[in-house]
Amino acid sequence: MSSSFPVDLTSVLTGASVYQLGYWRRKNHLLVPEISSRPALYSFRDLLALRTVVRLRRTHSLQAIRTAFNSLREFDLTEHPSQYQLRAHGKSIVLVQQGQAMDLVKSPGSLLLATMDDIFAQFETRSGRRVVDFLAPRPHLEIREKRMGGWPTAENSRVPFDTIAALMATGEVSASEVQHYYPSVTPEAAADAASFADEVAAIRKAA
Repeated sequence: MSSSFPVDLTSVLTGASVYQLGYWRRKNHLLVPEISSRPALYSFRDLLALRTVVRLRRTHSLQAIRTAFNSLREFDLTEHPSQYQLRAHGKSIVLVQQGQAMDLVKSPGSLLLATMDDIFAQFETRSGRRVVDFLAPRPHLEIREKRMGGWPTAENSRVPFDTIAALMATGEVSASEVQHYYPSVTPEAAADAASFADEVAAIRKAA
């Protein structure tokens, strides 16, 4: 099962603003979604690539990031950008492979030793916006590519966060009562699902 992610959820999970997503998609062409649709939808692989771009954007210009992406193509590395581990290394951007890093910007092709941060970890954008931990956007929510196509679910379950949030939306069902409907969903996971849905809704409202 492969999920497609709308712009608001993509923004929350990657740290890219709705404006940035539109700019990179239409004018900059830095990362065009795999899925051709209107409104825009992103694949799971797109999310990983976007998250990399946002992390790099904290310290590097879009021109440098674009140069890095172009270098990948010049070295015949033509898979989806999510298949490559790109990391900041001083003023350059490197491709990490098997414990080594190949410079993509300052001295393309040069090899370096590298130890890099995990792209999935929580971080802050250049503007100071907190970007959620990708695999656990809330303590009791999980993202697993092979579970529901990567759609966020309650921990240790296949119940989507938005299904839980919709159940609680009217206030008639509390977090502790969600287990009557979905036995695998703990009250803590239900509360986290509602909190995460609120964050996604806030992005949607601000767009």
